[in-house]
Amino acid sequence: MMYTEDIIPAIIDRYEYFTKGEQVIADFFVGNKEKQDFSIRAMKEKLYVSEASLSRFAKKLGFRGYREFIYQYQRAFVNMTDGIPISFQTVLNRYNDLLRRSFSIVDEEQIKRICRMIGEAKRVLVVGIGSSGLAAEEMKRRFVRLGVLMESCDQRDMIKMAAIFQNKDNLVIGISLSGLKEEVLFAMEQSHQRGAKTVFITGNRARQTFVDEQITVAALKNLDNGNLISPQFPILVIIDLLYGYFLDSDQNKRVLHQETVEILEKR
Repeated sequence: MMYTEDIIPAIIDRYEYFTKGEQVIADFFVGNKEKQDFSIRAMKEKLYVSEASLSRFAKKLGFRGYREFIYQYQRAFVNMTDGIPISFQTVLNRYNDLLRRSFSIVDEEQIKRICRMIGEAKRVLVVGIGSSGLAAEEMKRRFVRLGVLMESCDQRDMIKMAAIFQNKDNLVIGISLSGLKEEVLFAMEQSHQRGAKTVFITGNRARQTFVDEQITVAALKNLDNGNLISPQFPILVIIDLLYGYFLDSDQNKRVLHQETVEILEKR
């Protein structure tokens, strides 16, 4: 099955930068579910907007004009004759967009540094709330298979209490897509003050002074509110990259990984 260029995610991402008239156009193209006459004349009559508004809308998305935009947009209907809903294509487009963004911003040297921090720490604590808490638990489940003493915590009060017991031998990894979760920030700040190393996985570009390494993941507007796809996805991409490099960095870890696979298969 094919899916098309990321037109819908691009419209959603830029929505706040459109004028009110352009937002009318954006609402139509995001919500549209059927192939129809998308010509300038038809859209002017249907949406009560000017030709200039259609042109500006297309140019704000990076196209030379409305005709180029509509050519790409119509590709979204390439599979409609096969009965594939446009909603499926939209979800796949957004995953594709996030994956491409993830690999465009990932820093290989930073991944290596963080893996060394994980390997050198006596204990690793991963904290997050909500979807980020689920990602923290997933990270713990994976790394313990490689012999890492890693724990996860997703309860607000427990996160704060756990921070008090950190020391220079420990590593604390905070996960917050918004970068604004008070308990996660508190845990990293308190841990940092007690000598622990800190890593922050977030979609927020704002830097925190108490963070030793910050990974800024790919994110879409309102992703942390569950906008179409799981907010865990860009975080899990980073966790997979960390896990993959950590696994390949030592033959002994590969042996441990294989042994856990064999144990889990014995049922």
